[in-house]
Amino acid sequence: MITLKNVVLRRGVKVLLDGASCVINPGEKVGLVGRNGAGKSSLFGLLNHTLHEDKGDFYVPPQWRMAQVAQDMPETDQSATQFVIDGDVTLLAAQQEVTASEESGDGERMAHAYMDLHDAGAHDAPARAQALILGLGFRTDELERPVNSFSGGWRMRLQLARALMCPSELLLLDEPTNHLDLDALVWLEAWLKRYEGTMLVISHDREFLDAVTDVTLHIHSAQLTRYGGNYSRFEDMRAEQMALQQSAYSRQQEKMAHLQKFIDRFKAKASKAKQAQSRVKALERMEKIGPVLADADFTFEFAEPQNLPNPMLAMSDASFGYPPPDEGSEPTVIVRNISRSVLAGQRIGILGANGQGKSTVVKTIARDLHPLAGQITEGKGLNIGYFAQQELDVLRPADTPLEHMIRLVRECTAEGRLSGQATREQDLRSFLGNFNFTGDQVKQSVGSMSGGEKARLVLCMIVWQRPNLLLLDEPTNHLDLATREALSVALNEFEGTVMLVSHDRALLRAVCDEFWLVSRGGIEPFDGDLDDYQRYLLDMAKQSREAQRQEQRGAQRVATPAEAQAPAVSKNPTEPGRTPEQKRADAQRRQQLAEKTKPLKRELDQNEKRMAQVSQEKSTLEAAMAQPGSQSDIADMGRRLKALSDETETLEARWLELHESLEEMSRP
Repeated sequence: MITLKNVVLRRGVKVLLDGASCVINPGEKVGLVGRNGAGKSSLFGLLNHTLHEDKGDFYVPPQWRMAQVAQDMPETDQSATQFVIDGDVTLLAAQQEVTASEESGDGERMAHAYMDLHDAGAHDAPARAQALILGLGFRTDELERPVNSFSGGWRMRLQLARALMCPSELLLLDEPTNHLDLDALVWLEAWLKRYEGTMLVISHDREFLDAVTDVTLHIHSAQLTRYGGNYSRFEDMRAEQMALQQSAYSRQQEKMAHLQKFIDRFKAKASKAKQAQSRVKALERMEKIGPVLADADFTFEFAEPQNLPNPMLAMSDASFGYPPPDEGSEPTVIVRNISRSVLAGQRIGILGANGQGKSTVVKTIARDLHPLAGQITEGKGLNIGYFAQQELDVLRPADTPLEHMIRLVRECTAEGRLSGQATREQDLRSFLGNFNFTGDQVKQSVGSMSGGEKARLVLCMIVWQRPNLLLLDEPTNHLDLATREALSVALNEFEGTVMLVSHDRALLRAVCDEFWLVSRGGIEPFDGDLDDYQRYLLDMAKQSREAQRQEQRGAQRVATPAEAQAPAVSKNPTEPGRTPEQKRADAQRRQQLAEKTKPLKRELDQNEKRMAQVSQEKSTLEAAMAQPGSQSDIADMGRRLKALSDETETLEARWLELHESLEEMSRP
């Protein structure tokens, strides 16, 4: 188990942990929560030994293998598949030992090296790596693309796949959902539920934490407090704890006031001096209970739009995509033949698998891209507030928050989009202060800010413009839980129209009352809620896995079927030119071959029947895991699913061996 006992951890002059103690048991799935800057990532640094405790006792079992997502952006020409395979450090070490043993010429060492290589899973490493890559949203035609050819967000997905590829007893995940779409997020949840080691995860996605954790570790006031249960349970228990503390504080304040009143009244009277003095000492000895000082929550609101055109906009036979890269080439069409209207007051969640065109739709409506065909008709007075998935699409790294606001005033003035906002510099400073940009922060360059601060600045600029249509593309990627909650509240009070792309299911549930599905080059209403959509994603993933499995089996059957090999004996007993002795000899060989292959064919038949049974049971379990259930039941199903997956690998390996044996026997 992992133990911390009276640990003190400092970063510079700041004390992040002060006498902190806790225990994490093997196999527990722990959510690590706390305010930004509380020390969550520093605790990860302690666990992975990049930081060391300043005082106290800290222990992680030395035999535990650890995996975590590297935070650096990979720069390599390796293929995506090979890059992820190299994350399996056990396999990499086995491969290096094979090379060294071959160079040494030591036969015994080579034998051991090849056995270790087999035990490390070299035979199925590409398949395991590609399953991870595809699960995280890549396409099959991208499996062999070089890592450098992907954008930053996709490269970070490959870093996540690389970490999951590594065999481990301890898995550390710091914001693993930041670069994932909802379909990849659902897949990751299912994968982590099957993970058998100890896991610690930092995340600001409450539904993700609820799905994958069974313990919550809260960092607050340089202390670690352990709560049994997921994030929702933690919130309930902490609220109860704070209520009890507030009640105890109030009772203590009443008692202290009563003692102080007695002291003030009788300290000057000789007859009561002794009693007064005893109460002074009692007051001094009393252990003070602190009041519940709730952290200063960040809140904001959208001003009432100046007008609400209805419809906000109308798309008629529109096609969206990207213009041709050079003259003479064709444009890239992502979605086509869209005829839909966006009405005042609608709250639309835009769903769709990765690469289907959600961001393309939002960028086109936001006027960053032009329609490739058809037209978009905007309502009179349409004022769009656009939150881009990449904040730097709308921010300038060298400028300060104040310079961003001053430039925004100039642009809105030039375009005639001012709606009564105050435009003096002091007013802009005050407005920035509402979004926690105070003092010298208004003069800090954006490039030096954290992701959360950049996101708050974009929100500040949007709110100031008083939009009537909000286009939000993954607005929560760098927001902590408190800021996400503030955004949810503000959006629910917003009187205009909202179009939202997000993998944050809590935000989608709270804000949206209808959904559009971007799929197969079009946009259609999705008839259902988010739970229905998650089931839809799981069904799509299951169908994709089954199709890939059928393709693999078909390839194997084409490559190695015994029956496809021409037997050494003629199948035509009346072939001219053959003597009776030759025919009898051929018949005898056929009889002997049938006797030798009979047990193998019987085993092959049993093997294929068992493979069908395992596949059916896996399908049933996957469907059951998509339904609500207790944590213990889901854990049991996850373990059973893992056992079935292992059995499938064994059965498929034996299937190949049997076919190879039959093929060998059929040769002359």
